[in-house]
Amino acid sequence: MARIFLTIILIMLLNVLTGCFELPEEKTHLIPAEEAKPAPAPAALAEPGEIDIVEELAAHRQAYRQALALLVDYYSRSGDHTKMTWARREHKCLTAVPQYRYLLEAEFAGPDLRATTSIPQADELYDDAMSSYKKARGLVIFVDEKQLGIALDKLNQLITKYPSSDKIDDAAFTAAEIYRHFKDYSIAAVYYNRVHQWDPQTTYPSRFKTAYILDWYLKQRSAALPLYQQAMEKEMVEYPQYREFVAGRINELAGPQQAEE
Repeated sequence: MARIFLTIILIMLLNVLTGCFELPEEKTHLIPAEEAKPAPAPAALAEPGEIDIVEELAAHRQAYRQALALLVDYYSRSGDHTKMTWARREHKCLTAVPQYRYLLEAEFAGPDLRATTSIPQADELYDDAMSSYKKARGLVIFVDEKQLGIALDKLNQLITKYPSSDKIDDAAFTAAEIYRHFKDYSIAAVYYNRVHQWDPQTTYPSRFKTAYILDWYLKQRSAALPLYQQAMEKEMVEYPQYREFVAGRINELAGPQQAEE
C-alpha cells in the first residue's frame, strides 16, 4: 500500500514540475471540462475531407499558440504576474502535448508522381539521407533509431520538395523500410506502394513488400492478392528467393475458401 501511495505522490510531483498540473489556488479560474465544448465545424467545411480537416487543425493549433504568446506578452507589459503565469503554463502545456502530422508526405503526394528528372539538390539530399541510414544500421547488434529518424526526415523532405526527382521512388522505399522498423505497418504499406506507382519499372520488390504487410500485419488479404500476383509477374526474376512464398500465398488467397470470405 505504501508503495502505491509513494508512486502516486511521485506522479503528482512530476506533473507539478512539468508545469501541466493545476495548482490549488488556480482551481477557481480553470474552465470546467464540461464547459470546454468543441467548436462547431466552419461553414466552409460542411463536408470536409481528411486534407481539409488536417489543414484546419494545423491552422487552429498555430492560432492558439500565437494567442497564448500574445497573452503572455500583454500580461508581462501590464505587470499582471498571476495571469502571465497562467498563460505561460498553458502555452508550455500546449507545446508538450503530442501533435501528429496525420497527412504523410507520400500519402499527400498521391500516386500520380513520376520519378523522371535528375535534380542535383534532390540527389544530394538523398545521399545525405542514405548516409544517416547506413550509420543507423552500422552497429552490429543495435540500430541507432535517432539516425533512422534523421534519415526519414530527409527522405520525406526530398519527396515534398522535389516531387519529379528520379530519386522519389528510392526515397519512398527506404522510408518504408524505416517505418517498418518502427512497426508503423500501415504507413510502411503506403510508402512501399508508392515506389512502383511512381516508377512502374522499379527494381525494388515493392509490390511484394506491400502485399506482405497487407497480408500478415494488416490482415487485408483481398488487397494483398493482386499485389502478390503483380509481384510474381514483375519482381520474381530479380528476387527468386521470394518466388516459392509468393506462389504459395497466391494459391491460398485465391482458393475457394478465401474467395468466399
